Amino acid sequence: MMPRALSFLLLTLTASASAQPAADPADVGSLDAIITAYYEVVSGPAGQPRDWSRDSTLHHPDALVTVVGSGAEGETVIRPTDLGTYHANAGGLAEAGFFEVEIARRTERHGAVAHVWSTYEWRQTEDGPIGGRGVNSIQLVWDGSRWWIVSWMFDGRTNAPPVPEPYLPH
Repeated sequence: MMPRALSFLLLTLTASASAQPAADPADVGSLDAIITAYYEVVSGPAGQPRDWSRDSTLHHPDALVTVVGSGAEGETVIRPTDLGTYHANAGGLAEAGFFEVEIARRTERHGAVAHVWSTYEWRQTEDGPIGGRGVNSIQLVWDGSRWWIVSWMFDGRTNAPPVPEPYLPH
């Protein structure tokens, strides 16, 4: 018998997914594919709009995006939001140019649930100097036919510590 929590989650995913635009099956058929697409949609040169429509097909309609940042006094500020609000506030990525690439990954999976620790580097131009490194914490669910990103976050504080050894490429 399926536990109530999992049953509820799958029912919720199925009900909400019906209003979602159709994803390219090549983007959501495997963990590798959806993580690749996750990085592709956010990356691009200055002046190029990001493909937020494609990004929306990767995410469950109720997905949560949490940015951990720094406040005016250097304090840690936690900013949870929905995907639409994240897209509306991410215009600076296209204005300045932003290329984010995965350089290492740790995946933990149990049944339909996966947690991906995805280490990245970012640059303002595709071949420019590295602007920084970090780790995206991405939670995903397999609904029986595709992967959905249900939440992700990263530590975007100005004083975030360096990426620890277990999350670096080997």
